Amino acid sequence: MSSPVNEALIRDVVAEVLARLGQAAKPADAGASASCSVTAGGGRSGAARTGFRGKFGVFSDADEACAAAHEAFLRLSEKGVAGRVKVIEIVKRLCEANASEWGRIELEETKIGRLDHKIEKLKAQRGIPGVEFLNPYGLSGDHGITLEEYAPFGVVGAVTPSTHSIPTMACNIISLAAAGNSAVFNAHPAAYKCAVMAARVFNEAIYRELAIENLACIVEPPTLESFSAIGKNEHVKLLCVTGGPGVVKAAMASGKRAVCAGPGNPPVLVDGTSCLTNAAKCVIFGAAYDNNLLCIGEKEVYVLEPFFDKFMAAMEKNGAYRLSASQVDALTKAAFVFPPGQGAGCPHPVVNRDLVGRDPQALAQVAGATIPPGTQLLVAETTPDHLFVEEEQMMPFLPIVRVKSVEEGIALAKKAEHGYKHSAIIHSHDVANMTAMARALDTTLFVKNGSCLAGLGAGGEGYANFSIATTTGEGICNPKTFTRVRRCVMVDKLRIF
Repeated sequence: MSSPVNEALIRDVVAEVLARLGQAAKPADAGASASCSVTAGGGRSGAARTGFRGKFGVFSDADEACAAAHEAFLRLSEKGVAGRVKVIEIVKRLCEANASEWGRIELEETKIGRLDHKIEKLKAQRGIPGVEFLNPYGLSGDHGITLEEYAPFGVVGAVTPSTHSIPTMACNIISLAAAGNSAVFNAHPAAYKCAVMAARVFNEAIYRELAIENLACIVEPPTLESFSAIGKNEHVKLLCVTGGPGVVKAAMASGKRAVCAGPGNPPVLVDGTSCLTNAAKCVIFGAAYDNNLLCIGEKEVYVLEPFFDKFMAAMEKNGAYRLSASQVDALTKAAFVFPPGQGAGCPHPVVNRDLVGRDPQALAQVAGATIPPGTQLLVAETTPDHLFVEEEQMMPFLPIVRVKSVEEGIALAKKAEHGYKHSAIIHSHDVANMTAMARALDTTLFVKNGSCLAGLGAGGEGYANFSIATTTGEGICNPKTFTRVRRCVMVDKLRIF
């Protein structure tokens, strides 16, 4: 007679075959089903649910996705730490192997950014930390021992942005699985097809190697309603949101704990005490990366007046093209639009999405400029209150402002950063200037003498992640971000000396 394990395996295989044929799997008897629903308490109900098999993470119904993810969480729990390690290996391996193809697919769908950098972001998944980040904390004393460990929440609802859809989903899966969680994703509508494709591939591979089918679920197509359903679902214990102010506000109002990556407008200060050529190269590299789509990317630069001309010359020498005042005016008129009925006096302009993440050549054409092949970035001198300074525009154009003192530069940088507490950069060898800017802006990331990417370990020390929780304070996300701390106490025993 077959063992219960083998019988369960047979039922799963039959259910999967039937699901692929578009048929409903029927329970073998009154007490067993090919696919079970999962109760809020973590057990299995007797009611049959046939929608989980053969889906490989892709669902049209958010509640079904959450239920399937909960079942996957329970199965991952049975696999232990070794199962988590295997999931991480699978995701990293697939990102590396498919980087070129997936980068092209995402670029074709979103029409924003640069292919070489989209490929790099997928290959960078190999540096995302895993289970090694979850070292337990122990205490030993006269009254015994205490151990604190990092436990999973269960199902985490996650929102991914259009700027790097697959990379954000991948690093979220790595961090969440390392912590023992499963996930349900609501991707940005402008970048959900590529995310659905990658999610299906991830889940198929995880199922082949671990027999867990729906560890990283995704809703197709994503809507505001599906996001709301994820936020309200009983299985979802935590939200992880990477996106604009609207979705962050909605997540924080959901009643669930939320880890939120909010907006940024990172300023740069160049005080002239460090190498201007190195500063120019770093600024160009960071601001031009993926056509300035990164939230940590350099968005506006303040340069002390005595060094301004030399810095601009270094920028032009190293791949930037300087626009004239009239060309900046033309670009500004095209780059920002105003809500109907509010006119040009509206204090809250809206970025023209048709120009977000576009190549420098496209912006130059709008500005009426002819730029050399290979130009990485457009730059120009502007006033401190220019729209390109005040708004997070995510285009490969960088406004550069002349300032008379370090104090003025820091004050203007703080104003442009808007208190987001996201990211800031300084190029300086003066420790006092570095300290003053760090204290004044109080940002989550503060990079000195490097590009913005040094803050994510590219050119600087540290680990990367595309979810940077500035709004809720967790900082650059890692596996520990998605855990609960549990304390186990043994009184008066087990201390061995």
